[in-house]
Amino acid sequence: MEFNLKRYEHMPYRRAGRSGVVLPPVSLGMWHNFGTNADHENCRAMMRTAFDLGILHFDLANNYGPAPGAAETRVGRILKEDFAAHRDELIISTKAGFTMWPGPYGDWGSKKYLVASLDQSLKRLGLDYVDIFYSHRPDPNTPIEETIGALDLIVKQGKALYAGVSNYLGEDFVRVAELVARRGWTPLTLHQPRYSMFDRRIETQLLEHTERYGLGVIVYSPLEQGILTNKYIDAGGIPEDSRAADPEGFLTEDQVTQDRLERVRGLNEIARARGQSMAQLAIAWALRDPRVTSALIGASRPEQIVDCVRALDNSAFSDEELAAIDELAPA
Repeated sequence: MEFNLKRYEHMPYRRAGRSGVVLPPVSLGMWHNFGTNADHENCRAMMRTAFDLGILHFDLANNYGPAPGAAETRVGRILKEDFAAHRDELIISTKAGFTMWPGPYGDWGSKKYLVASLDQSLKRLGLDYVDIFYSHRPDPNTPIEETIGALDLIVKQGKALYAGVSNYLGEDFVRVAELVARRGWTPLTLHQPRYSMFDRRIETQLLEHTERYGLGVIVYSPLEQGILTNKYIDAGGIPEDSRAADPEGFLTEDQVTQDRLERVRGLNEIARARGQSMAQLAIAWALRDPRVTSALIGASRPEQIVDCVRALDNSAFSDEELAAIDELAPA
């Protein structure tokens, strides 16, 4: 099957900070739905659908699954099956920093862990290099010089083209950025923080710093793992196919509170007035700040990807709309 030859014509790509990286405003992440028990043909269809829409960025981490490593293995198979002729059009990213294997060198931010993890990721993905490699979280015990120095080493080895960090907020990020500048290391290109209407910390703890140091920002969980969609408010409870009902998921039933659902119902009324779904509103809102380069979505069906990309059809907000959203989802 051929891909859509016009896939790049309608996607308004955004530049990541002061770099040569451009990303689609909506990128596809493989956190939950590409693991061992996922339907392979559905995963192929999701990646093909995304690429046909102009989504050229696929985001992973070493421990994505379940089981850890399974998402990279599956994506590696799909890259070989469907994307072998298109590797140079794609941005493939992965990360290391959370638990991957037993012992002191299977977690956190030591040079040994980061280098070994990326070597394993490249084997699972069937690639010679990834485009972006991230330190997935700060390590309170390993010197920051070692963790960020490992990113510099990895880029110089040619195992990644660009380096980034994820979940480094406030002073943690500033220390990293100043260290890179002081040592003359490979500049960091991207920061991947959590951001949604219900988690707005980066507005005060990150964006001014990434702008100053020239990084792009690609946010994850803009839909709060499905809470900021119509799924829960339409069902009136916990749907069987939802992340909150998945015993292997990270969203728990106690996070789907009545207060949150009432807020989502109010936000959904704003979405309806704009001619959008709740998910489309949440994505467009997360992208309203030009310092945000891209929003990572997860999907369980190709149709969800199509729906999310349609958020870009109506991405401007009036002052009145923003004020109404702030009432329901205050900073």
